[in-house]
Amino acid sequence: MDRLHLMTVFVAVAEEESFSGGARRLAMSPPAVTRCIASLETRLGVKLLDRTTRYVRVTEAGQRYLDDARRIIAEMDEADDAVVGINATPKGHLTVTAPGLFGRMYVTPLLVDYLNKYPQMDVSALYLDRVVNMMEEGVDVGIRIGELPDSSMMALRVGYIRRIVCASPAYLAQHGTPQTPQDLLKHTVISASSISPSVEWKFRQDHELTAVRIKPRLIVTTNDAAIEVAQRGFGITRLMSYQITPQLSDHSLQVILKEFELPPLPVHVMHREGRHKSARVRTFVDVMVEGLRAQLKAIE
Repeated sequence: MDRLHLMTVFVAVAEEESFSGGARRLAMSPPAVTRCIASLETRLGVKLLDRTTRYVRVTEAGQRYLDDARRIIAEMDEADDAVVGINATPKGHLTVTAPGLFGRMYVTPLLVDYLNKYPQMDVSALYLDRVVNMMEEGVDVGIRIGELPDSSMMALRVGYIRRIVCASPAYLAQHGTPQTPQDLLKHTVISASSISPSVEWKFRQDHELTAVRIKPRLIVTTNDAAIEVAQRGFGITRLMSYQITPQLSDHSLQVILKEFELPPLPVHVMHREGRHKSARVRTFVDVMVEGLRAQLKAIE
């Protein structure tokens, strides 16, 4: 059998964690998929998948082969697109990742625009508040907030966001507005996404970095929850500026200690492909870059 075909079948089964799921994805019969996996394992002389009646999982050797197979298939797709030409209509599947709330607020509307514009494309969106290893997890495009480590990835900066301290007008009217970072020690603090009973918030004060160690009265695991509690006038919280754009617009939250903010964080659109990127990645990156630059410029 064709080796690229066998790789494609293996990737589908491994990602679906199911022979029947892989068969559905590729419009093949389950027996045909089973034969392909058996043929591939025989050719390689190693076991790639552990399977029981309840699950299918890649072995250690299978995980290494999966990473390589994804890369090879992506390179083949890129080669095909290069031959067809840069003006080819994008088609196929693409996976994108972004931080949770940022993805929901800013990436999702652009995803809808992209899918409406290119009806032969489909997209998987992974909105996760962790750093995704794009190569290992088969992600084509990522939106990252913060300074980037050295990487072979291509990155395009689309704007900046700020880390801001905020509270409701009702809370500030009742308890007063902190004038310095140290004043936070006298206030009720809400901490988002922390499991520690104490939190260290950093500020820029007198041209130096200052850390204030705070003991929150309430710790929540999502930014949405911190926003909700702060809006109810319970206390002061710290969030990314994009996360509370609607609340700043309707004045249910207001920024405090702005003069002590740290330098803004850059936002990048990243992708794994080089200069001759495929039509699907090229067009998606174009839509993301243009759309995010416009949105982030509006909230600076």
